[in-house]
Amino acid sequence: METKEYDAVVFDMDGVIFDSERAVMNCWLEIADKYGIKDIKGPYLACTGTTMARTKEIMLEAYGTDFPYDTYAKEASENYHAKYDGGRLPMKKGVSELLSFLKKENKKIALASSTRRQTVVNQLRDAGILDYFDTVICGDMVERSKPAPDIFLKACEKLKVEPERAYAIEDSYNGIRAAHAGKLKPIMIPDLLPENDEMENLTEVVLDSLLDVVNYLK
Repeated sequence: METKEYDAVVFDMDGVIFDSERAVMNCWLEIADKYGIKDIKGPYLACTGTTMARTKEIMLEAYGTDFPYDTYAKEASENYHAKYDGGRLPMKKGVSELLSFLKKENKKIALASSTRRQTVVNQLRDAGILDYFDTVICGDMVERSKPAPDIFLKACEKLKVEPERAYAIEDSYNGIRAAHAGKLKPIMIPDLLPENDEMENLTEVVLDSLLDVVNYLK
């Protein structure tokens, strides 16, 4: 087995650390059911790994400019926070094992999430894993969101590591595109969307869970 040469691992959060994309989708499915919105799953999946602004654009493209997106988004958000705040958001398999492994190996750890900073910090703190991260870079700290590489490049800059010596762990297509564009080594752990040919080409490897990442990096 060849030894993996790297100095850092940069994590996406939603769909990688937390099972939050499925949780949010369920809140939207409830809204769709309540208000009779047809086929919301397709547009919702198109929004994974994008910003709030782009999500709104996608929804309006799908349902027309008079679609009351802000009203529905507010209700979905309230439902989500009522269900999952305070450490109730389910974590993905292998999170603590991988974070512990990286600390033991003296690797630097960053988080690069399109979500706004306050939400990210609260969720990591509530889950008891905030202290593992050397730096946390969020969507409101960079000009361009994924698939632009800005968020990953800023994370590497803060960690003082070369992007080529960092792995990026992502579940979304835009996240993988961003990591690849930034010259990091992308690892895909598919969540709501399966890998496709493009993802196979852009990634170092596609794995089933974060537990597999531990074995891969060993």
